[in-house]
Amino acid sequence: MGDYSKILVAFDGSESSENALRQTLAGFEQGWIKVLGVVPGYDGDLEMVGVRDLEGLLRGPTDDLKQRASAIIAADSSRAEIEIVRGEAYQQIVDCAEKESCNLIVMGRHGLHRVERMLMGSVTAKVIVHSAKDVLVVPSGGVIGWNDILLATDGSASGDAALERALVYARRHGSGLAAVSVVDMHPEYYADAGAVVDKMEKKASTVLEHVRERAGQEGVEITTHVLRGDPAAEITGFSAKNGAGITFVGSRGQSGLRKIVLGSVAQKVIGLSPSPVFVVKPK
Repeated sequence: MGDYSKILVAFDGSESSENALRQTLAGFEQGWIKVLGVVPGYDGDLEMVGVRDLEGLLRGPTDDLKQRASAIIAADSSRAEIEIVRGEAYQQIVDCAEKESCNLIVMGRHGLHRVERMLMGSVTAKVIVHSAKDVLVVPSGGVIGWNDILLATDGSASGDAALERALVYARRHGSGLAAVSVVDMHPEYYADAGAVVDKMEKKASTVLEHVRERAGQEGVEITTHVLRGDPAAEITGFSAKNGAGITFVGSRGQSGLRKIVLGSVAQKVIGLSPSPVFVVKPK
């Protein structure tokens, strides 16, 4: 798994998207960057709203986004391109990444209330669900820290893909890797379902043993940890406690209304994580 040759950065002019763009320029020194801004279109009756110069009305946000993005990429303009389109935000992002053959999508995350961040109907959640591309989500004010990498895996194909991607950056930056696997069971069941818990913990340990072996093959220093409880809460809690600079997780990327509404562990981790989250899709 090599470098990302083409990266799409979703840009809406917010502080979080500006930070995501800056972090992309600093964190990925190689590769072409597509800065995509999306403004809402209008399909209604102009006579009903009394607007004659709709084009002029919509040009204001378009010009503003271009100016904001241009100011950020000034020193890197040779490897970055700005495009502003109209339409449904998540669909435009997914379509543009496919059309431009981008292999990574970078998005900012607003610093909202905990409950609001957990809602799965967001643009970011829809992009993760509907795109086959890897997605990096940078929280507002967050900084990509390649020196302290956290991997969360369940041993699935998507977890293995996240492992391989995490090893690439750990090896490149000479950083250590902390790997966690979560036994998803409420503590109150431990006394009544000992055999089930033992089986789940054995599976988690087996998953982490595979991770340890792969890290050893790549010469990457690693620590492994079996966690117990709600996966998203345990992963983000471990990240905060140990100062992880970036968290790698896998995502199956299944579509469907249920997936968008209920969300996945990866989507919940994104909403709660204090550090950037790298969502890797199985190839």
